[in-house]
Amino acid sequence: MNRIDVHHHLIPPTFTRVMSERGLKEVAGAPLPNWTVEQSLAVMDANGIRTAITSLSAPGVYFGDRQEARDLARSCNEFAADMAARHPGRFGSFAVLPMPFTEDACREASYALDVLKADGVVLLGSTEGKFLGDPHFDELMAELDRRHAVVFEHPNIHKTSNELDLAMPGFLVEFLCDTTRAAANLILSGTMERYPNIRWILSHAGGFLPFIAWRLSLANALPQFAVSAPQGVLTYLRRFYFDTALSPSPFAMAALKELVDPSHILFGSDFPFAPAIVTGMEVAALKELAVFDRAAKAGIDRGHALSLFPKYAQSQEPVVPADRPQAGNWLRNRAARGVVGIANWLRDR
Repeated sequence: MNRIDVHHHLIPPTFTRVMSERGLKEVAGAPLPNWTVEQSLAVMDANGIRTAITSLSAPGVYFGDRQEARDLARSCNEFAADMAARHPGRFGSFAVLPMPFTEDACREASYALDVLKADGVVLLGSTEGKFLGDPHFDELMAELDRRHAVVFEHPNIHKTSNELDLAMPGFLVEFLCDTTRAAANLILSGTMERYPNIRWILSHAGGFLPFIAWRLSLANALPQFAVSAPQGVLTYLRRFYFDTALSPSPFAMAALKELVDPSHILFGSDFPFAPAIVTGMEVAALKELAVFDRAAKAGIDRGHALSLFPKYAQSQEPVVPADRPQAGNWLRNRAARGVVGIANWLRDR
């Protein structure tokens, strides 16, 4: 009983009611599970999960009514806090925010982190067509950066994905697109450079990021990104943390291991959207991986998450502090601007 699950969903009754009132029975093509706290505890006990840090999945809390989004976010966050209080040590939470309303999101983040003692917040890769990294969210990014907050990114179905008319549910491929696009936009928009104190956890092994990392790093040669990402794309990619939810295969984990230090890989189950039997399969697959040694596997199960959430450490249990990346310095940014100026001059000759 030592695992920490950073990708574990709750489905509060108020959320189920709102979905039902709108005739919504699926999330990204997957049926909305009939979930209870007892079901989470049962799957946790069966798979050695000591603590689950819960989050609301897509589509979030906004269904067209701003006040309803505020109320629903508060209700879900208080439900999560009460669940954690009734089961000490078993549950934490990433607070859901009433996105895409930045002012309301800042207010709810403050309440959830200060009053409810949430472990961080959950943000969808895209909301109402806007991806993370959009300037619309800068006020929220500044607030989360000031707090050194942990942000769990979970994919959504972008409106363009619904227009593709593919013969497959959105969670199979489109979820991974949402995460990949959001992460790339966080880097290239300069969000990660301006707000270096936010610790990001990406769902599902980062979508396609490990596979396209080298290709994405070609942006380093494009003048328009020299100021927004002056430390180079791979530097920012390696700041992300990645969970293993629905991605424990040797193919995905081998690619991820080549990209980031294993200390940035965390256990995730995706329960209850990944049902109990699948959660068991994930645990078994991670145990059998040959790409990680025993120490790395132990870290993925627990130790790496403790670096972000040390309050879950047992008495005398060692905790390795999470690294604290810094923004590029003024001289580096000035030099980048100079290089851009020379490149533009040469191009225009």
